[in-house]
Amino acid sequence: MASTELDAPVHVVETLGALDGETLAMLDALVVQSGWNQTTEDWALFSQQGTLFAVRNGEGHDGRIVASGAVLPMGDTGAWISMILVAPALRGQGLGRTVFEQCLREVRRQGRVALLDATPAGERLYAQYGFTPLWRLTRWQRPATAPTAALARQEPAGLAHLAALDAEALGLARGPVLAHLAGRAGSRLQRHAQGFAIVRAGRIAHQIGPLIATDEAAAARLLAELVEGTPGPLMVDVPDMRALLREQLAAAGFTPQRGFVRMALGEPVPHGQTAFLHAIAGPEYG
Repeated sequence: MASTELDAPVHVVETLGALDGETLAMLDALVVQSGWNQTTEDWALFSQQGTLFAVRNGEGHDGRIVASGAVLPMGDTGAWISMILVAPALRGQGLGRTVFEQCLREVRRQGRVALLDATPAGERLYAQYGFTPLWRLTRWQRPATAPTAALARQEPAGLAHLAALDAEALGLARGPVLAHLAGRAGSRLQRHAQGFAIVRAGRIAHQIGPLIATDEAAAARLLAELVEGTPGPLMVDVPDMRALLREQLAAAGFTPQRGFVRMALGEPVPHGQTAFLHAIAGPEYG
């Protein structure tokens, strides 16, 4: 007997509440299996400030989590969709699409504009839902190296002024997200009169971002300080129109790893002062 759509597995999407140790371990396993950079602190941020969705491979809450997705509201009008992860052995069965559609429903329920940073493969999928590309960026990565300068930790106190500059650049306010990123034990905040940058510890590398500055020369100085003062592996996601930073990264031993495209669905699309945005906080945070 030929199979029909009725024979296809039904994937039930669960909204995760407070994260216990077992749930965090299962979510972390998805990150490890996918080779992504997020840590338990990232999952905690999504849980505290947004909504996490999951699909399990068993009934109720006892099954193993095999797919995830996250919605993170930003400002009054936007929401970031990210962390669409599927266990490698179960890819190709529609799990990623299912959990993504749940994320999109949640954004629409909140009456917000949906935003995301997509890989080239993801761009083709999201275009089917009506997402349109805004601009493109590239992930640059460098292996561990000996530090050439000491990088003193700057306390995240007084972050409100920096958050205002960030909101001007992004077009959305995300002060609580910045406070969480800057306040982590493995984070450093570097600030100048013309901008600021955060570098935080990840699972496989430190991530530089966001890097916000009123001009590219100031951004280059901030980037140089973080690169010289961070000895471990580093990654940074830079808009493709930043020619000076791309040259600087190549000279510092970084190589391009993968491309992303910023996409949006809904109106009005938040438009910030993108000339101030020199590195994003990461595809999960915009």
